[in-house]
Amino acid sequence: MTALRQGWPMPSNPRPIVIIGTGGIVKDAHLPAYRKAGFTVAGVHDTHRARAAELAHEWSIARVFDTIEEAAAADAVFDVAAPPIAHAAILSALPEGATVLLQKPMGLDLGAATAIRQVCRDRMLTASVNFQLRYSAMMLAVADAIAQGLLGELVEIEVHLNLVTPWHLFPHLIPNPRVEIVSHSIHYLDTIRALAGDPKGVFARSYGHPSSRLADTRTTAILEYDAPLRATLSINHHHDFGRRFQDASFRVEGSEGAAMVKLGLLLDYPTGEPDELWLAPKGGPWKQVALQGAWFPDAFIGPMANLQRFAAGEDASLATNVEDAWRTMALVEACYRAAAAPATPIPTE
Repeated sequence: MTALRQGWPMPSNPRPIVIIGTGGIVKDAHLPAYRKAGFTVAGVHDTHRARAAELAHEWSIARVFDTIEEAAAADAVFDVAAPPIAHAAILSALPEGATVLLQKPMGLDLGAATAIRQVCRDRMLTASVNFQLRYSAMMLAVADAIAQGLLGELVEIEVHLNLVTPWHLFPHLIPNPRVEIVSHSIHYLDTIRALAGDPKGVFARSYGHPSSRLADTRTTAILEYDAPLRATLSINHHHDFGRRFQDASFRVEGSEGAAMVKLGLLLDYPTGEPDELWLAPKGGPWKQVALQGAWFPDAFIGPMANLQRFAAGEDASLATNVEDAWRTMALVEACYRAAAAPATPIPTE
């Protein structure tokens, strides 16, 4: 089997990065990824200055910017890792033509995503959204296997989660009227789009759980593609009955082969288990592919590398640019609209 692509090329002359927002995702993923890649973080800014200062000290970051205006004046690539409700205002404060990476989601609904997209257009920003799962070693390898024809014609894509997610780590989600799809399953919807293109429509339901204060934490969705492709999501974040039957898998099958991905991060999050990728040709044995990096933090290198290379003219395309990210948000919106629509009644006679 031909070696599969698992990483994104690095920019020849990486620019320094200024991070706006210093929450848990920055500490757990952005900063470890950038250090591993050799990117320089020139400074950080957060409305909670003490938190920003503590993080800067821990990671030997040279500067803490007191205001967004000071941060925006830096000659750098901007990594906006603030809550999505703040994205439009932050983007409006950045220089015209700036190079920006936005933390996902791109707003909490399609209206917000549209407003963010318009700010990027008006200010001529080179902007991308950090949908990092598609940049992970395992998913880049799956995409390359498809591109090489190893799987043949796609017939099945299934994402199956049956596990316990520690939602208490994300108390800011409690007041949100939309949670699971826009904050979690958005990763799978975006990655399915990257593998198979845009679906024509969606059927979906999303539910809460008696043990949770969150609006929705369990999702079922069917994405409509032309036959023979069937694409489904079955997501349950409340299987609190021990590890034995917990699962976090991403299955892709074609006419000539199949791929199975274990999303190890999600099992015992945030510690996680190792990610895994297995491939099998039709009629042949399953073989495990050695992975060159995990979802966290390694997948966070790819979006920044692609952004910097695109801005420098080294990459021809920006994979998760705001226009493409808007399409992922449109799919999220379709899921919620479908979830609110009535089911087909069962005939009584």
